[in-house]
Amino acid sequence: MAGRAYWSGYLKLSLVSCQVKLYSATSASAGKISFNLLHKKTLNRVNQKYHDPELGEIDRADLVKGYQFEKDRYVVVTPEELDAIEIESSKTIDIEGFIDAGDIDRLYLDTPYYLAPEGPIAQETYKVILEAMKLAKKTALARVVLSGRERLVAIEPQEHGFLVSTVRSAREVKKSSEFLEPIKAKVSTDMLAMAKQIIQGKTMAFDPDAYEDRYEQALLALVQSKISGGQPVITKAPERGNVINLMDALKASLEKDRRPAAPSLAKVGKDGGKKPAAAAPKAAAKPAARKKSASK
Repeated sequence: MAGRAYWSGYLKLSLVSCQVKLYSATSASAGKISFNLLHKKTLNRVNQKYHDPELGEIDRADLVKGYQFEKDRYVVVTPEELDAIEIESSKTIDIEGFIDAGDIDRLYLDTPYYLAPEGPIAQETYKVILEAMKLAKKTALARVVLSGRERLVAIEPQEHGFLVSTVRSAREVKKSSEFLEPIKAKVSTDMLAMAKQIIQGKTMAFDPDAYEDRYEQALLALVQSKISGGQPVITKAPERGNVINLMDALKASLEKDRRPAAPSLAKVGKDGGKKPAAAAPKAAAKPAARKKSASK
């Protein structure tokens, strides 16, 4: 079942429109460990309070929004006045035009959303726009009001619907020339050939399910060990040696990738002693697993 819609309104192409809902396509907090602030002596959870220079501690209900137009001078804007501000893109995603798929530099793409039809009546119009954009291989540009500001959005057709991404403005994107300059160093063809060989040996298919947050896992192990009353398990990164010679490092990298996968680390038995893990049969070994082990 779909979660709560982030926005609802209409998708409009010229004179045709349909009701749609916008859903967040990502979750920043899913599966993440979060901490609360406690007092170091009482271990009571502390509360954040609002403080006025004249009145002292005040309630959140007494807060209003103000815009500073001069130093220490504000104009107050009420929620009712903000709600009264409505432009067409407050309730309608009106497609302004189309560009070729992939024309937008990914640096400009920001937050992703799924755009779904609302109800059976909207499905026909929605599907006509979707299938026509697939055939034309086009991405639509439109504007919509989200979180109190009008955003440019890119609407991309997917297999079963639209992916909508907010687009950063030019002033939000820093020019690469501020940080990246032409590199004057010269490299030999031999080093390039070896680097290319290393890259080819590590080529893989992208699988987001295969990647887990190792820091989050180490953090969870620390928390669990403290809950159980044991000694905290602190994970530390392995020490790296200094690379003295680039050619030697490239050769060592190639040699490392050619070696067979290292045997599994010893597993801890029930009695607390270590016993070696049984080696996996050669037939069960997978090339992708060998590459993953070698790249650690």
